[in-house]
Amino acid sequence: MQAPIYLDYAAATPLDERVFAVMEPYYGEKFHNPSAAYQAARDVRTDIDDARRRIAQLIGVKRDDIVFTAGATESIALAFHGVTNDGGHVVIGATEHEAVRSFSDHFDTSVVGVNEKGYIHLDELEECITDETVLVSITCADGELGTMQPVRKIGQLVESVRVSRKARGIERPIYFHTDASQAAGFMGLHMSRLGVDMLTLNAGKVYGPKQVGLLALMPHVRLSPLFVGGGQERGLRGGTENVPGIIGFAKALELVIAKQDSESKRLRDLRDSLRSQLEKSVPDLIINGHAKKQLPSHLHISLPGLDAERAVFALDALSVLVATGAACAANKGTRSRTLVAVGMPDELADSSLRISLGRQTTNGQVDRAAQLISEALLQERGR
Repeated sequence: MQAPIYLDYAAATPLDERVFAVMEPYYGEKFHNPSAAYQAARDVRTDIDDARRRIAQLIGVKRDDIVFTAGATESIALAFHGVTNDGGHVVIGATEHEAVRSFSDHFDTSVVGVNEKGYIHLDELEECITDETVLVSITCADGELGTMQPVRKIGQLVESVRVSRKARGIERPIYFHTDASQAAGFMGLHMSRLGVDMLTLNAGKVYGPKQVGLLALMPHVRLSPLFVGGGQERGLRGGTENVPGIIGFAKALELVIAKQDSESKRLRDLRDSLRSQLEKSVPDLIINGHAKKQLPSHLHISLPGLDAERAVFALDALSVLVATGAACAANKGTRSRTLVAVGMPDELADSSLRISLGRQTTNGQVDRAAQLISEALLQERGR
């Protein structure tokens, strides 16, 4: 029996063996609580500080501007709660992760539309920002279509609003937050170059451990704590640190950034090969997403008349693992709000599959997947 062909890297990545190797000692001989006073604990504290410093260097901030969290969802929660606990207006994009949508539901929120490729309308974004806006949260790249947003232009827009407020004597701050979880490893994350004030990352998307994330802050950002405890993480996130996770996160991020250019090209070539083979084999196949501004790992397809859920189960039986969309939406059994946002008709949205490639994807896997996916789509559509 052939090994499964995993094509859902947007949902989760396998833990890199090199990452596990640096984590393992902290489950054993280096188990100590980093807040304790004795030397063994202080050594663990030093290791955490070193991991924090290395991550900070990768994204262009100081060591103490990194706040570790239990994944991207908590990072997003801290960003939203931290700047909106006194109220204010929030602006988000229409294709944001479910966590951003859920947190924004608790505030006065404007949702900025996107075009049919998932690319945000910058003019609409500018119109949505008012003197009451305290937070703009736009993802670097959405996890379904893989469309990459103009983060630098958004950062410039937010900065111009900040300058205007200062000139008019308006003291309310405005911050730009971006979730870069899907984009990490495919684009530069230097925060000042991107023009972002807060940045979310998720170790589980870069071949690191699950349930580990971070919120990186520019020095001028002032946050209220998400919950209090022993004063860890600048007093913003109490609780004993996840030492193995933090150590693994630093290693995982270093590894993906070191190979960013070559891996992006490799995955783009594999993705394009898979797309070409599927288009040749499956009549009426529709390719979704932005042809140029798309993550190299993502391929999103629709086939009129296909029951996508049945297709996923059929492919699972053939040991090809794909998704109907973002895992959070699929888990709820709801139609993708991203596909609704781009104006896709319901029947076409329900016939859509997300395929995402990653580090273990090979040419041989792509060729076999193309054959099996084509056969399954044609067979399932005829049912």
